[in-house]
Amino acid sequence: MGSVGVQIVCVALGVLGLIGAIVCCAVPRWKVSSFVGSNIVTAQSTQEGLWTSCAVQSTGQQQCKNFDSLLVLPSDLQAARALTIICCLLCCLSVLILFCGADFTTCIENEDAKPKISLVAGVGMLLAGLLLIIAVSWSAHNIVQDFNNPLIPPGQKKEIGACIFIGWGAGALLLLGGGLLCCFSRPGSGSSGGTAKYYGNNAGANKNYV
Repeated sequence: MGSVGVQIVCVALGVLGLIGAIVCCAVPRWKVSSFVGSNIVTAQSTQEGLWTSCAVQSTGQQQCKNFDSLLVLPSDLQAARALTIICCLLCCLSVLILFCGADFTTCIENEDAKPKISLVAGVGMLLAGLLLIIAVSWSAHNIVQDFNNPLIPPGQKKEIGACIFIGWGAGALLLLGGGLLCCFSRPGSGSSGGTAKYYGNNAGANKNYV
């Protein structure tokens, strides 16, 4: 069973990863305007996220608009929505499960079940981190591909926004926390059970001998 210190670190990593996933899901900074070629000085820049598209004026005024229809959105944006939401739910559930199975809590009295519960939480954090990394990496690949496409005018090109980098960082934290839990929360080898069995066999042998 992992030490209390490792479990506390994993809880902190899970909470930080959850915060990063929520930021990626809510903040419209997945795609930002690209200032290349003749498009260097402009009075307006655009920012796109999973749910809204915002126009930012040079004066600081910002106007946001929700995407009109889900069916007209590109496949990477639809997948990113689903994967990010599943990541947030799975990460939140994993952190709650870890609290229940941690050594520093008394939610569960059975000490033999705690390693298994912590292991389940670690697998959940690994899956959450993997889903988030897949979502942001898919979007980043499409952004780079469109940026290098010569058929797209320079004024319509987009660059990778801050949420992509936050998603990579949050996914890495979740993978690290889940990996630590899977390594340090393995069930015991059952040495006490083996000792009891050994004594029981000896007792039976002595009884037969008598």
